[in-house]
Amino acid sequence: MKIRPIAIHLPQYHPFPENDEWWGKGFTEWTNVAKAKPLFDNHYQPHLPSDLGFYDLRLEEARMAQEQLAKHYGIYGFCYYHYWFNGKRLMHEPIDRKLKNPKEDLPFMLCWANENWTRRWDGNEHEVLIEQKYSVQDDEDHIDFLLPIFKDPRYIKVNNKPVIVIYKPNVFPNIQETLKCWREKAKEAGLELYICHMVFSYQKDWDQLVDGFDAAVDFEPFGIRRKSVFKEMWERHVPPKRTIIDKIKGRIIKQPVKKRFNSVPYKWMGENLILQKDFHCKLYPSLVPGWDNTSRRGENPTLILEDSTPEYFEHWLSNVKADFTPYSEDENFIFINAWNEWAEGNHLEPDMKFGTQYLESVKKIFSDQL
Repeated sequence: MKIRPIAIHLPQYHPFPENDEWWGKGFTEWTNVAKAKPLFDNHYQPHLPSDLGFYDLRLEEARMAQEQLAKHYGIYGFCYYHYWFNGKRLMHEPIDRKLKNPKEDLPFMLCWANENWTRRWDGNEHEVLIEQKYSVQDDEDHIDFLLPIFKDPRYIKVNNKPVIVIYKPNVFPNIQETLKCWREKAKEAGLELYICHMVFSYQKDWDQLVDGFDAAVDFEPFGIRRKSVFKEMWERHVPPKRTIIDKIKGRIIKQPVKKRFNSVPYKWMGENLILQKDFHCKLYPSLVPGWDNTSRRGENPTLILEDSTPEYFEHWLSNVKADFTPYSEDENFIFINAWNEWAEGNHLEPDMKFGTQYLESVKKIFSDQL
């Protein structure tokens, strides 16, 4: 049965007023990407783009180049992050321009990134820039906004039902009421919805589908297909003592210990995966080409997946594909996180080190359906 590879897409690469206000005139994700520095020997930083360059997603040429590259290497469609804060949207211009341009014909879906907007870009996640607030009125306004997009002929569907992903359902005061509102409003417009949510290994009841949803999406590298990456990271890096005390000529000298960064070997990620059949819900698998958010967080990265290579990525993707049996002819998604998360060292797009090799791995694994 055919599988549809979906690449998660960050539409952040263009200036917009809020970023100008918060970070300085002209700030985009590229600002952080270009200034990253290696933290230790053989640490791959900075990640710099090759084929597509430092693009601006307001330009049709840039968006078209992305789509052409994705098609050539077997990506079925993009899952764009959608930023909605009680009617206020962020990073929407690339998607709005695509919707008006029939030449941009790559299939797409949306994932509502329903968290507070914080200073995560520089590692300060506690300073909230825009708060996410939930209400009955906002549920109605939001679905009214989304329904025309769902009717776009390029929008990805399951059995003619538009697919929408909610990033974190657990932060809603009553997610079931939101889903009920959305489904009723969609029905009035002649649509049924196929609603998914992400799952993370650090959440309670991580292996269960939230009531009211149709399916879940494993969110790598913090997914549920193996032991938590954070647990593995902790076990590999027991916090060292802050100083080493040496006695030299009767004096006590404190020497700093070499800093240990939050890292896990990339190869470990694709090994010992829990089988799809062991989950008692519809769970779409995912994987990452890499992860390293040094460019955002400096010397305090959340996680570094060390020694990612196209060969290890291909092995992981091969394992995921071999294990995945689609739930129906249309319920056949494998998500790749991400197409262009450059500031997380997490991108299928070609870079100066590996070129198109990650994309070539995708094309090779899915060559039987091209």
